[in-house]
Amino acid sequence: MILNPDQLSAREKQILVGMFLSKFDEKGVAALGFDSFIEAFNALGYGLGGRPASIKNYRDEFDPLFPNKRKGWHKRPRRDYCVKLAANYQSLSLKNFARLVASFIGAPDQIIPSQPAEDDNLSPSSFAKRLITGRAAEQYFQAVYSRLPEFGQCDVEDTTMQGCGYDFRLWPKSGDKFRAVEVKGIADRSGWLSLTEKEHDSAAALGDRFYLFVVKNFREKPFHEMHANPLAGPLSFARKERQIVQVSWLAAA
Repeated sequence: MILNPDQLSAREKQILVGMFLSKFDEKGVAALGFDSFIEAFNALGYGLGGRPASIKNYRDEFDPLFPNKRKGWHKRPRRDYCVKLAANYQSLSLKNFARLVASFIGAPDQIIPSQPAEDDNLSPSSFAKRLITGRAAEQYFQAVYSRLPEFGQCDVEDTTMQGCGYDFRLWPKSGDKFRAVEVKGIADRSGWLSLTEKEHDSAAALGDRFYLFVVKNFREKPFHEMHANPLAGPLSFARKERQIVQVSWLAAA
């Protein structure tokens, strides 16, 4: 059994997510912080760089193995690679399997047991929110950007780990200056958007070359809206400051 996500392929991760949702059913959906299977398919599918339908299909393939109300693909033999993964991973508990799934997105610590003595009792987590507002929305953008007229003739550069105030640079093949894209995700059809100080500064500095790309409605069927130069458009951003108090305890030794 491989528990290091770096040693698993993208397809293996998607298969294991499908197995998790099949084995633990609605309890597994809730353990990850989702409200429904559809929301889980959307967020996990895009978050893993795949399609929501792929996660659903893998769940259905494993359904005949587990006691749930769905029949799944009971008339179709399971594929060999799914059989192999099932043999290695189906014994995992809810908590450990949920942490494995979260590790695929780089967030295993977002799955926290509410009572350490009870392995299968999980508290609500921020995993779903973090996935939707971050990785899933970013992967959605990467899947569709080449079809957008603003970016169709651009090469994309992922800057999510560079801390530059936006998630992607789009380099026009014409040689023009790059365009910056900050991606946000919202679970519902509408909601609040938040810009960090660095994101706001980048939007102000880049003007028409800065785009705010918002992916909405992960609960049902995701769609996107895009705002060029968002600080000068119909969106109204209000400055909000929050003071954080940090307490420490010192002792002479």
